[in-house]
Amino acid sequence: MTDDLRYVYAVCRPLAAPLHADLTGVAGEPPRQLAHEGLVAVVSPVPERDFAHEPLRAHLEDLDWLAATARAHQSVVAALTTVTCPLPLRLATVFRDDSGVRAMLEDESERLRRILDRIDGHVEWGVKVWLGDSGDGAGGADGGPEPSAAQPRRVPESGRDYLRRRRAGNAAREESAARAEVFTRRLHGDLARYAADARLHPVQSGPLTEAGSGRNILNSAYLVPRARSEEFLELIGRAEGTLPGLRVEVTGPWAAYSFTDGPDGPEAGGTP
Repeated sequence: MTDDLRYVYAVCRPLAAPLHADLTGVAGEPPRQLAHEGLVAVVSPVPERDFAHEPLRAHLEDLDWLAATARAHQSVVAALTTVTCPLPLRLATVFRDDSGVRAMLEDESERLRRILDRIDGHVEWGVKVWLGDSGDGAGGADGGPEPSAAQPRRVPESGRDYLRRRRAGNAAREESAARAEVFTRRLHGDLARYAADARLHPVQSGPLTEAGSGRNILNSAYLVPRARSEEFLELIGRAEGTLPGLRVEVTGPWAAYSFTDGPDGPEAGGTP
């Protein structure tokens, strides 16, 4: 249709084979390859009524619409990652028509080629470390669990005993946090040596943190050669369980969302 715009998922080198016929992207449309001087933009048509500037700005405030669009975007990028090393673009990157996409490829050619050369043969792995909740502050007024009806209440402790117990608890938490910091620093250093590049993202807190998951103390990404991914994961496996109260979470392999530009952070992509 003439009022369709062009949604761009990623830029890559020419693919050896067409995209899977059953693959669909944003707005339920199958993506296609748009080639220009040795670069390929993976695009699909999207309706102007949803993706022109004003309606798009309104849609981005709709969390359900945003989540569905992000899932469709990621499904295309993930499919590309199985056959090449794509440079993912930001969610809702839209151009007027094919000519606009080609102009982008022309104008950004040097930067795009530089990034594609750097990420070629690599995938991104995400690693988070969580420090388990201590449980302090829950339950009764003295910080312990409320006794059940079948349990006798403890004899009230003196103020001096209460303060001594609180100081001991604080010291234990501080010691646990210090051990956790040493663990995460060592783990990040070891993983970075297996990677071509690494990024430390801000730790997660607030609504991004699942209830009961503990405190996020490491949120990192690593650009790892595909051929070394198994070794990379084995290193994480050996580190898991070595320090009680810590949980290591691994995600991937992803397209190189965190490594789409220089060391100051991504311009074209964003962490999944």
